[in-house]
Amino acid sequence: MLEKSRTKQIVFGGLGAVAAVIIGVLSFSSGPSVNTRLSREEALIKLAPLVANIRPKEEFVNWRATVPLGEATTLEAALPDIERFPLNVNPQAGAGDVVAEIFSSTEKAGKGADGWMVEVAEEFNKRGVKLKDGRIAKVKVRYIPSGTGYQFIAAGRYKPHAFTPSSHLWIRMTQARGVTMQPVAERLVGNVAGIVMKSQAASELKSSPGGLNLQNLIDAVSQGKLAMGYTDPFASSTGLNFLVTVLQTFAKGDEARLLSPEVVSAFEVFQRGVPFVALTTIQMRESVDRDGSLDAFVMEYQTFASDPSLKSGYEFIPFGLAHDNPLYTVGQQPAEIMEVLQAFAGMAAEKPFADLGRKYGFNPPAGYQAPYAAPAGELIVRAQQLWKEKKNAGRPIAAVFLCDVSGSMSGVRIKGVKDALTKASAFITPTSSVGMVTFSDDVKILLPIRPFNLNQKGALLAAAESLRDTGSTAMYDGVAVALSMLASEQKKRPEIKPMLFVLTDGETNRGLSFDNMRGIVEGLGVPVYTIGYEANIEELKRLSALVEAASLTADKDDIAYKLSALFNAEM
Repeated sequence: MLEKSRTKQIVFGGLGAVAAVIIGVLSFSSGPSVNTRLSREEALIKLAPLVANIRPKEEFVNWRATVPLGEATTLEAALPDIERFPLNVNPQAGAGDVVAEIFSSTEKAGKGADGWMVEVAEEFNKRGVKLKDGRIAKVKVRYIPSGTGYQFIAAGRYKPHAFTPSSHLWIRMTQARGVTMQPVAERLVGNVAGIVMKSQAASELKSSPGGLNLQNLIDAVSQGKLAMGYTDPFASSTGLNFLVTVLQTFAKGDEARLLSPEVVSAFEVFQRGVPFVALTTIQMRESVDRDGSLDAFVMEYQTFASDPSLKSGYEFIPFGLAHDNPLYTVGQQPAEIMEVLQAFAGMAAEKPFADLGRKYGFNPPAGYQAPYAAPAGELIVRAQQLWKEKKNAGRPIAAVFLCDVSGSMSGVRIKGVKDALTKASAFITPTSSVGMVTFSDDVKILLPIRPFNLNQKGALLAAAESLRDTGSTAMYDGVAVALSMLASEQKKRPEIKPMLFVLTDGETNRGLSFDNMRGIVEGLGVPVYTIGYEANIEELKRLSALVEAASLTADKDDIAYKLSALFNAEM
């Protein structure tokens, strides 16, 4: 039996046949375990007496807050301070040194196998490279996801000297937003996006007419024969590449048809067959490691090659544009900055660093050729918006926001939750339905689930404003009540896609436990998205992992952005 829960946290819980795409299928890891779960009917039977015993209070908000009109609905408006993204290389600089700051994608600016660029930059700074005028060249490296780096630059919120995202797609999008981008190196270190597929599923596709190609894979997903997940194209280079590749496949490589009505219609059909869009590759990988419910999912080769759990039982199928990790200046840069960047790129291309890249999973074997050229940046931006509009393929969302109002949430924490809910509500589509529940010593229903029209939005903002902290933390009591509300809504409207978003900051110390609710959550199949406020509690990760949802940590400085990004991806 799992250990009894001792946790509480802030939880808000969200191609034409292209044989050329499938070059060099690589086999690699371990078969996933299978869990015996309650059926939906069994879960509902177990849930009913729990909720009856909790006896939630109905304290419906009976006033409406003023809804701001013309509010910003882009993630750029919610960006946190740039210091939320660390300088993983930050050398001491003398008075005469010339230092260039580089935004770098996370798979090469982190630690260990994800730290290739960190090691190259540290060696560069140690060498004391001299410029033509005798000054010393140095580089800073900021660890930031490609999509977030693009948002900072495109919005003018912060401009580094240079940007090296995973993919050229972000460069094209940045240029489309009016930012001058000058190439320093079109390829720092090589990588490839791919679909990781269970070997058995791959074998079945290979035996089908046409064999294993991306068109057949898309058809299998559209027909419900293959459970596939991919990552958020607003944040993930692989997710964005996959979105563009799917659209290009439906358009048969004709850029003029990329967003045509017939392509959009085909994409909607495809999306109906996609059960899971993860915020990050890490979330996707954790889902696969847990129970292997997905037959296929997207991942970069570098991540795939360094994950021991994928060493057998899976095949890697390249797709889309290569991830060449280009290096471009942001805007027109002085000659000395360009000289620093060119010297850095030159050193990165030296054999020892190319070998280091291969050691860490970069620079995969040659042979793969992208089937299509990258589309114009304006089209990629519009493709993102299309995904936002069509990702649920006409299936309406019903969500409950479950908020911790226990005593430990006092002060800046409760204020941060209020502000974050208010800002993030701009990313909830009008076709969704929402409700709100709070928990402390007891459970209160502040908003029943209703369509997110202007009236309900005003009620949600009023409910957020009314949050007051007091008492203990009965988080799983709140989870039970919220799930019961969603089950009732699903009985009335079977077509809905239910979601639960939970916010909390600490340990569950009253009422039901994780063990009480685990089987019910799994049986109902409702994803529980959690955000731990100034907390990093494993309990929340366990809860979100039950039905393939994200578990995030946040604080007062970035909770609004993280919640906005979550709603943008899931609602």
